[in-house]
Amino acid sequence: MARSRKVIRKKVIEADPLYGNRLVAKFTNKLMRDGKKSIAQSVVYKAFEIIKAKGHDPAKLFETVLSSVSPRMEVRPRRIGGASYQVPTEVRGERRNSLAIRWILTAAKARSNKEYHTFAEKLAAEFLDIVEGKGEAIRKRNAMHKTAESNRAFAHFRW
Repeated sequence: MARSRKVIRKKVIEADPLYGNRLVAKFTNKLMRDGKKSIAQSVVYKAFEIIKAKGHDPAKLFETVLSSVSPRMEVRPRRIGGASYQVPTEVRGERRNSLAIRWILTAAKARSNKEYHTFAEKLAAEFLDIVEGKGEAIRKRNAMHKTAESNRAFAHFRW
C-alpha cells in the first residue's frame, strides 16, 4: 500500500528591486549572512558597478555566468546489492542554478586578499574570469562533468 506524500511548495522569491531578476535576488539571498540583506545587496550591486565600469552589461553578464557555470550532469550514489555505484544523472533546473550560485560564491571567497580589497571586487573578478572560461567555479563544473563522464558505464543503474 502506497502512502500519500505531502506536496512541498517552493517559496517564490520576489524579483530583485534594481534589476527585476529573480536569479539576482536568489544570489543575494545566498550571499546574505545573519539576515543582513541590505549589506548583501550592496555587495552584489558594487560588484555589478565594477563590471559595468569594465564595459559589460551586468544583468546579461550575470545570466551568461550562471548558464556557463551550471552543470548538466552530476553523479549520485546508488546502492545495488552490496556495492555503491556513482550513477551519472542529469541535473534539474532549480538544483542547477543553486549549485552554480554556491560554486561562484565559494570561488569568490577563496580568492586572495592581497589582490582584492573588498568582496565585491572578488565577486566581479570571478564573474569576469568565468566569462573568459577560467575561474574556480568553471573548474568545479568541469570536474563534475569529468566524474560523470568517467562513470558513464553505470548509467544503466538510473532510477
